[in-house]
Amino acid sequence: MKKQVVAIALLLVFGATAHAQRNTSISDDESKIRALESAWNLAEEEKNISALDQMLAATFVYTEFDGSFSDKAQFLKTVKTSAPTSDQITNQEVAVALYGNTAVVTGIFKEKGIENGKPFTRRGRFTDTWLNQNGVWLCIASQATLLSH
Repeated sequence: MKKQVVAIALLLVFGATAHAQRNTSISDDESKIRALESAWNLAEEEKNISALDQMLAATFVYTEFDGSFSDKAQFLKTVKTSAPTSDQITNQEVAVALYGNTAVVTGIFKEKGIENGKPFTRRGRFTDTWLNQNGVWLCIASQATLLSH
C-alpha cells in the first residue's frame, strides 16, 4: 500500500509538470507543489509515514487546529498512531505564492473519516510553507485552523 501511495505521488508530480508545460499560466514549481499537497493528503489517508517523511524537512514544525505544536518526529508519530481514520482528505481553493526558493500554500481542507467509532467531517484552512533545497521541495512548516461552518 505504501508503494502505491509513493507511486501515485510521483505520478501526480510528473503529471502536474506535464500539465504545466501545456498551461503556461502555472509554473513548473507551482504544479509540483500542488501535486505534493495532494500526495500529502493521500499519504496521510494511508498513514504512509515513509512518503510523508520524504516530503517534510528535518526541521518541519506543525501547529494543529487544537493549538498543539509538534516537530517532524512528533507529527509523523501522531499520523501513524492517531485514532481518527481519515477516509478522504481533499483540498479546495488552493493558492500557491512563490518567493524564489520558498512557497506559501493556502487553502481549505476537508477531511472525512471515523473517530471513536463515529463518522466525522472536518473543514478548515491551512497554510504550508515549502522550501526548495537542491531542486527538491520540502515542507518546512504547516498550520491548520478549523472552520466553524
